[in-house]
Amino acid sequence: MGKINIYQEAERCLLCQNAPCTSAAKGGDPARALRAIRFDNAALAGKYLKDADLDAAQKACIHYDRPVRLKEIAKLLPQLKEYDKLPSLEIEFCGIKCENPFFLASSAVCTNYEMVANAFKAGWAGVFYKTICLQDINEVSPRFDAVKSPDGSFAGFRNMEQLSENPPKVDFDILSRLKKDFPSKIVVASIMGHTDADWIKLSKMAQKAGVDAVELNFSCPQMRISGMGSDVGQNTDLVVYYTTIVKSAVSIPVIPKMTPNISVMAPVAVMAHLAGADAISAINTIKSVTMNHGSEVSGKKIMSGYSGRAVKPIALRFILEISRNKILQGSPISGIGGITTWKDALEFIQLGCSNVQVCTAIMEYGYRIIEDLKYGLQTYMAERGIESLSQLVGEEVPNFVNTDQMDRKTKVFPLIDRDVCIGCGRCYISCMDGGHQAIEFKEDRKPHIVGTKCVGCHLCRLVCPTGAIGLAKRIPK
Repeated sequence: MGKINIYQEAERCLLCQNAPCTSAAKGGDPARALRAIRFDNAALAGKYLKDADLDAAQKACIHYDRPVRLKEIAKLLPQLKEYDKLPSLEIEFCGIKCENPFFLASSAVCTNYEMVANAFKAGWAGVFYKTICLQDINEVSPRFDAVKSPDGSFAGFRNMEQLSENPPKVDFDILSRLKKDFPSKIVVASIMGHTDADWIKLSKMAQKAGVDAVELNFSCPQMRISGMGSDVGQNTDLVVYYTTIVKSAVSIPVIPKMTPNISVMAPVAVMAHLAGADAISAINTIKSVTMNHGSEVSGKKIMSGYSGRAVKPIALRFILEISRNKILQGSPISGIGGITTWKDALEFIQLGCSNVQVCTAIMEYGYRIIEDLKYGLQTYMAERGIESLSQLVGEEVPNFVNTDQMDRKTKVFPLIDRDVCIGCGRCYISCMDGGHQAIEFKEDRKPHIVGTKCVGCHLCRLVCPTGAIGLAKRIPK
């Protein structure tokens, strides 16, 4: 058997509760090691495999097909670089000091005291609590659906949930208790009104409960009552109006949450800012349709919100749009949309976010992912010699230009590492049928680039399953 790919092998791990492999290992924590690889901290995995009985751990694996090959993984892990001290992840958001930038997003991951308390104990810095309203919420069943990747993980996630089903007094009591029991954590109340009086009443109740800020949900895409949720977020006049009346009612920071179900977000965010908003949250879920019969409600389907990995590039587009707007420069942004690993979070931060909110990844993997989110971001900062997380906020924004400013005088050829190439021919197939017919695949079962035909599009690099194709030096066309 050839050399394994540790990332593909770790993807096979079921990420069990009370993992049998760790119980059998009599030292170390193989399950934690596999989770580190899954969440982009492969070098850290060796620390958890060092003292483990890998034979026993591998035998104890309950995978339905075959055990995860822990012994082979252990041989191929990258070297862990030790640091005397990792940088702090402290950052300010709306003038509020946060211990790290990782927050629970307003959703099913934070619907009661116990859930949020467990998340805080695990290391999450704050919560945007599930949206509170004055209307009766009666949810449907089932309410979730997923578009899955070949490995079974969520590529995208669709939900039909609306808002908190608790009476407002119960939720605000929960928020008050959370703030008293966890004073260093940041508690944000997400609210949604239907009338002026609703918005004022809810915002005042939030402030009285002692929360740090209030988020205005202008963006939920599946409200059964018109004039709420994304109906507001798509109407600039209503965004201005409700932001203004909430700002006049409370003294705590006010954070409108933008809908992506709109062609251009910046003008709406600008008007919210001019109406007094202290920050912007973006994005909420994207209106979508899935056709899984198992997710029908009594034989009926609706259009509802889509989240998860698939929406991240769309979320980043809206974040960039806000960050590049001259009027909004300096206005704090809370980023949401498909964040699973610390690298995802970093991208949001580099495009201007001071904190990030996570939902779908928690629903799939649990609060425990905070360990890898924090560690990965800290080691990235340490590698670059960055002492303050604020130094990363918006650093990539200047690198984005308009299409007429792109370099069209040079190109980069793909560079093939023949020691890594296994001769599968995937690059050849894609180049022939979807590219520029610039690869020859000969009897040696190795791809050969035809320089006179290659335009440097790099489709071949993207489809290569082994990472054998890289970048050559940029040269004039």
